Amino acid sequence: MSKLIIVESPAKANTIKKYLGAGYEVVASKGHVRDLPDKKLNVDIVNRYSPKYEIIPEKEKLVKELKAKADKSEKVYLATDPDREGEGISWHLATVLGLDLKEKNRVTFNEITKTGIKAGMAAPRKVDMDLVNAQQARRILDRLVGYTLSPFVSQKIRPRLSAGRVQSVAVRLIVDREEEIKKFVPEEYWSIDAKLLTRGKKVLKTTLESDEKGKVKIENEEQSKVYVARLEGAEYEVKSVKKGTKTRRAAPPFTTSTLQQEASKKLGFPSSKTMRIAQELYEGVEVTGMGSTGLITYMRTDSLRISDEARKAGTDFIAANYGGQYVPSKPNLYKSNERSQDGHEAIRPSIPSITPEIAKKDLTADQLKLYTLIWRRFIACLMAPCLQSTSKAEVIAHKPEKEGEFCILTATGYSIKFDGFTRVYDISEDEQKKNLLPEVEQDEKLKLKELEPAQHFTQPPARFTEASLIKELEENGVGRPSTYASIISTITGKSYVERSQKQLVPTELGTAVTQLLKERFPKIVNTKFTAQMEADLDKVGSGDEDYVKMLDDFYPDLKKQVDKARDEMRGQKIHLDEDKTDIICDKCGKPMVIKTGRFGRFLGCSGYPDCNNVMPLVLGKGLCPVCGGDIVEKRSKKGYLFYGCSNYPNCNFVSWDPPTGELCPKCGKPMFAKKGSKPYCSDPGCENSKKVYNGKSRSAEK
Repeated sequence: MSKLIIVESPAKANTIKKYLGAGYEVVASKGHVRDLPDKKLNVDIVNRYSPKYEIIPEKEKLVKELKAKADKSEKVYLATDPDREGEGISWHLATVLGLDLKEKNRVTFNEITKTGIKAGMAAPRKVDMDLVNAQQARRILDRLVGYTLSPFVSQKIRPRLSAGRVQSVAVRLIVDREEEIKKFVPEEYWSIDAKLLTRGKKVLKTTLESDEKGKVKIENEEQSKVYVARLEGAEYEVKSVKKGTKTRRAAPPFTTSTLQQEASKKLGFPSSKTMRIAQELYEGVEVTGMGSTGLITYMRTDSLRISDEARKAGTDFIAANYGGQYVPSKPNLYKSNERSQDGHEAIRPSIPSITPEIAKKDLTADQLKLYTLIWRRFIACLMAPCLQSTSKAEVIAHKPEKEGEFCILTATGYSIKFDGFTRVYDISEDEQKKNLLPEVEQDEKLKLKELEPAQHFTQPPARFTEASLIKELEENGVGRPSTYASIISTITGKSYVERSQKQLVPTELGTAVTQLLKERFPKIVNTKFTAQMEADLDKVGSGDEDYVKMLDDFYPDLKKQVDKARDEMRGQKIHLDEDKTDIICDKCGKPMVIKTGRFGRFLGCSGYPDCNNVMPLVLGKGLCPVCGGDIVEKRSKKGYLFYGCSNYPNCNFVSWDPPTGELCPKCGKPMFAKKGSKPYCSDPGCENSKKVYNGKSRSAEK
């Protein structure tokens, strides 16, 4: 008999099997095997909020196979991911397989390497029921909020909308920021730069800072002209030169949150893409000469801890490849956030000696980009600091005939004394050169080359990007870093927020939902309240709080608020400008509005219920490439949005992609396109074509 190890993903199973060898069988559960069914709430409010789990229909065959393997095995180990979600999956597996929860059958791997797997197998433990309860509490809490608020929001604004404990706070942050931007009144101000020639004919660029009365604040062009007149024809002399050394230390290793932020800023990766690629690197990729190998440690962590073994391996690499001077005299230690669970190490390369150059031939382009970012950040965080030689020059400008009047101009900069960690991460050579100052001495006379007055306006707060939104959520204690990617996917997928380049912009729908929640359920979209709930969930995970009590402190109040809102808003509906049309009802003469039903959007009379006239929603210039009819939005039996001919059933043309309203320049047939992708021709025989779904395979019945 062999020992059975159950992990979550097939990729991880293959890597682990390679290291364990004979006597072990490694299989994958492919995520959760049980969950709360979607059709109903499936939480018994009266009976201690008991969840009614069922085996996921698609997993029934897999569960039978796992049971058969477990029955034939000498020992079963549950090796799902080492976090709360993974602990919950292990508990579900133990329950459906009939395993004894008192046995030490739970193992965790911080890294999928020989060392990491050996360490995990050497320390089996019981399933941690506190972590399981924390995972259950989160799932039940999200179900209670979603199934209580979502129907109300959908009824008052538009069908198929959702509200959530964390997603609604995220949307509110974006909506509130947009309101700040709209209300912002820019203020004018001016700056004056003076380019001065040194004794060595180098240009020293200075900025006007103060005059004999103190700091200068120039509010308009007239004031600017006054100072320009004072500086023109003035004598310039170096008043002082201050030099020093600045120590710049490396940023800490990555956590889930900071990895998502940095990958967004430096690589342009959406958080969902970052997490998907990080999962691939953790679970294992085929490395030449090593087989399937996990290249990074577990990517869902908020800890900055680095193991002694990893620190030594990284430090040895630095000394061997860069020199002993790059190893700090004292090790760099980083303190984790107070809210950090510290269950895992920071995100780092599992084998530091596998450099990006070595891994390059075995990774996809995107895998290499992310691995390089993680590898460099880790190596840098172990290196000596960067030493910068700083300099600040103060220049006095005055006219002899204007006794008592003078202006002070300053110039600051630095040069690199010792590059330290920046040898592998951070400052580019171009940035260094931009900050170099020419050598000047005290009392040195300078000559004016050019004055540069410039008009400026104060800027409104910037819109959120994925990176800045994740930072804001983390700083406010809202949600967990491991959920940020799915939160952003949800709020963009629901059209509450749109991406404009890298910025996140609220839609009219997102603004309307947020306004309704702020008015009726202020706690739900309050960052402090949501953060406190997150802290309570952490207490459940540590065994310091009973999750049933936590739910009971929250849910009854929410239920009362919803019941009150339903009573007070009976018969009221919020109409969005984007749903209004200039199409007139041919029965009563009132405007038609866009509505959403079970099978997609359509036009309904605004006079409903007095007039119940409906019409198909025609998508602009979209014409059916088969019969020339209008293209309309539809929804399949399972709720998937697609686009089909209004002449159905006489014409069966359908497409998952919407029409662009343009005609193909090659053949004149209608063009279609996925959102954000290049348009393609609907004629399969055209050189601009791409596969579209047509009447032969009625694929939209998915």
